[in-house]
Amino acid sequence: MARQTKQPRPRAERPKGFRDYFGTEVTARAKMLRVIAEIYHRHGFDPLDTSAVETLDALGTYLPDVDRPNAGVFAWQEEEGTWLALRYDMTAPLARVAAQFRNDLPNPYRRFTMGPVWRNEKPGPGRFRQFYQCDADTVGAASMAADAEMCAMLADTLEAVGIPRGDYIVRVNNRKVLNGVMEAAGIGGGDTYDAVLRQIDKFDKVGEAGVRDLLGKGRLDASGAFIDGAGLGEEQIAFVIGFLQASDCDTEGIDATRGTTRTDGVLSSLRTLIGNSKVGAEGIAELETIAELLAAQGYGEDQIVIDTSVVRGLGYYTGPVYEATLTFNITDEQGHRRQFGSIAGGGRYDDLVRRFTGQEVPATGMSIGVDRLLAALQSRGKHNDPAHGPVIVTVMDRNRMADYQAMAATLRRAGIRAEVYLGNPKSFGNQLKYADKRQSPVAIIQGSDEATRGVVQIKDLILGAQIAQNATLKEWRAQPAQREVPLSDLAGAVRALLDRHG
Repeated sequence: MARQTKQPRPRAERPKGFRDYFGTEVTARAKMLRVIAEIYHRHGFDPLDTSAVETLDALGTYLPDVDRPNAGVFAWQEEEGTWLALRYDMTAPLARVAAQFRNDLPNPYRRFTMGPVWRNEKPGPGRFRQFYQCDADTVGAASMAADAEMCAMLADTLEAVGIPRGDYIVRVNNRKVLNGVMEAAGIGGGDTYDAVLRQIDKFDKVGEAGVRDLLGKGRLDASGAFIDGAGLGEEQIAFVIGFLQASDCDTEGIDATRGTTRTDGVLSSLRTLIGNSKVGAEGIAELETIAELLAAQGYGEDQIVIDTSVVRGLGYYTGPVYEATLTFNITDEQGHRRQFGSIAGGGRYDDLVRRFTGQEVPATGMSIGVDRLLAALQSRGKHNDPAHGPVIVTVMDRNRMADYQAMAATLRRAGIRAEVYLGNPKSFGNQLKYADKRQSPVAIIQGSDEATRGVVQIKDLILGAQIAQNATLKEWRAQPAQREVPLSDLAGAVRALLDRHG
């Protein structure tokens, strides 16, 4: 009889491009999302939670830099032949919902959603295959008021979570203006248009010289690999570069007291670039309307500004596009100082629902990169509050477990997070080590003597740690880290101690 081969143990490692989130990270994210949800709710948006899995047909092929069917997503084929995939963003599932339930939903339909998305792409530093997004969309409104509202809500959200005015800017552009510039430059549609779109979306990363090369014959990237360009001529490249730099117009002669603003200068430059293009003129008019609506609400150009370098890479945008950028500097993993960069974006996508219905359904929306925003907040000292664990009820006598569970229940009923130590209670020192690892603020102690007298010992673990590090013997005696209270006062005494530590 053949000897059975012993099965090798699986390796305890997570797949590349994915992350594990532990207690403090999850808590900080939940705290931030509650603030964001309150802003969205205040603006009249309702929550929606769609399935993480969609049919591949419903998702479409809108990921940037992806030409192969099923590429860029985690997809599989069912036995009956249907292809399914994990959602790569929150917008494509919304388009499916808007089409499927169009007779039941209010029109316009305003929704927000929060959750993970998955992209099957090469992972790298700060680039993950699973990440959180937080979206808000309005489906069924053709008015530029819907786009202006998205920009305003994005500014409100950033300030609400702790990014002050001056540390962010919401930049607004319009795909129709770009189409007008392409028309004026004699640049055709199809693959050429898509290639130009991909290259100019890299303007913030590679700068003017890099985009010039990418619009022309191509360039070497940082790894030494050659990237093919879009193949435009010099005059065509000049048109596109002029568009990207139109928002850097000369501000001489702009005087708000005379009714002229920076926005007026940018729109004037764009009118010159598009020539007689009808679609370009329509895009400029939309930008002008958005600017007027935002100004009427009191948003200044230090919050929201027209910026022609914003194009957004996704192919489904049909009009206004917007992007929120954080303007402060951080130190990256290599020790270099750089701006934090983009943390949110969106735009108008009037054709996406039509894929299902055959009829145009106007829509606009935005998406916040939750992990990037949380990292930005933590780099500014926000949401970095030390997370305290639960109050630990220690076990001095395993035969009195019911008494200890009753103490924990008393604390919980008072709204205090608490747990009973469930490990081996033989070593009291190990129980305190456990409490330290759990970052517990308080330990509750009751031996047989305390039980007889109807009291408990409350050990202030935060104060105890501070005393151990800094205090003299005299100070230690003046503020003992452990005191005795009646069992009937347990919840009140613990609450007072927690309040004292904030």
